[in-house]
Amino acid sequence: MKLICEKNKLQEAISTSQKAITGKSTMPVLEGLYIEAVNNVLTFIGSDIDLSIETKTQAEVIEPGKIVVDNRIFGEIIRKLPNDKVIIETIDGNIIQISCQKSVFNLVHMNADEYPSVPNINENIVFSINQSILKNMIKGTIFATAQDETRPILQGVLFEVNNKNLNLVALDGYRLAVKSQVIDTDNSINVVIPGKTLSEVSKILEENEEKVNITFTENHILFNLGETKIISRLLEGEFIKYSSLLPQEHKLLVTVNRQELLNGIERASLMAKDGNSNLIKLNIEEDNMVITSNSQLGKVREEVSINLQGESLQIAFNSKYLLDVLKIMEDDEVLLELSSSVTPCVIKNKEIDNCKYLVLPVRLVK
Repeated sequence: MKLICEKNKLQEAISTSQKAITGKSTMPVLEGLYIEAVNNVLTFIGSDIDLSIETKTQAEVIEPGKIVVDNRIFGEIIRKLPNDKVIIETIDGNIIQISCQKSVFNLVHMNADEYPSVPNINENIVFSINQSILKNMIKGTIFATAQDETRPILQGVLFEVNNKNLNLVALDGYRLAVKSQVIDTDNSINVVIPGKTLSEVSKILEENEEKVNITFTENHILFNLGETKIISRLLEGEFIKYSSLLPQEHKLLVTVNRQELLNGIERASLMAKDGNSNLIKLNIEEDNMVITSNSQLGKVREEVSINLQGESLQIAFNSKYLLDVLKIMEDDEVLLELSSSVTPCVIKNKEIDNCKYLVLPVRLVK
């Protein structure tokens, strides 16, 4: 193999494809980056079996070939080279030589034939969606995935297409996040994508109107961004019927400025860091909400102006769960739907009806 490629093109392709490499595999070859050079195209693949990222870039291929190189050291070498053309060629046995200006590296490579093949997905496009919209939907739900491994299905995000609506849903037993978008497809889909996959997809998606094409098989999902393809296995099992968790009615409706509420809870939570509960109390009155927190560190009282429809209420929450939601919402004003001190709080935008968040309260010992 022998090729010439611009350093910045190499670096970008390496950075994208190595996002799939965890370094936790029992197969040493999966700690490497697969590189194939043919017809003036360089293909890079990073994989941990569950997630594979393939990306292509243009290069002058003098001799075609394929190799697997240590992902970490190869990435570091390319990153630290001057901004110029890089020559990569295989020399004796299992060595590649990387040259750029006055720098020359010799690096051991592995046998590309031992690299597991990427799942082959027939790309009958199920639907397309703007990259920026999907990126925003992932950001608006992924924080609510479960972190512990006792219920693996909850470590994923439900990807549901129904009646020309795409819903992304995540829940961890304490909160529920639902983000929705109208899309142009007649397909129905109900699959669960690992949170880790969507986290990496979100990093690769651009904030633009370019489309990402999405295809499913029984066991895998493919995100095609043109030069880059992301293939992930799907989680097995049935996702919780989330719609039954959302209360159909409420007794109180609070309208509040999102930023003022966010700032008040952030300040109150400074005193709530004693222990792991991050406990804050909300005293909801006719036209204001008093936020308090007491701990061994001291106490705090914050007041936020609100509009209340319904009776007054005292309720307590883990402040982290409220902050996670308020930080990613987009409207200036948000609605809080409540019924009692022991039933969930539903948070929505006032204007844009594209999300619902449910947060369980903390029961206070009387």
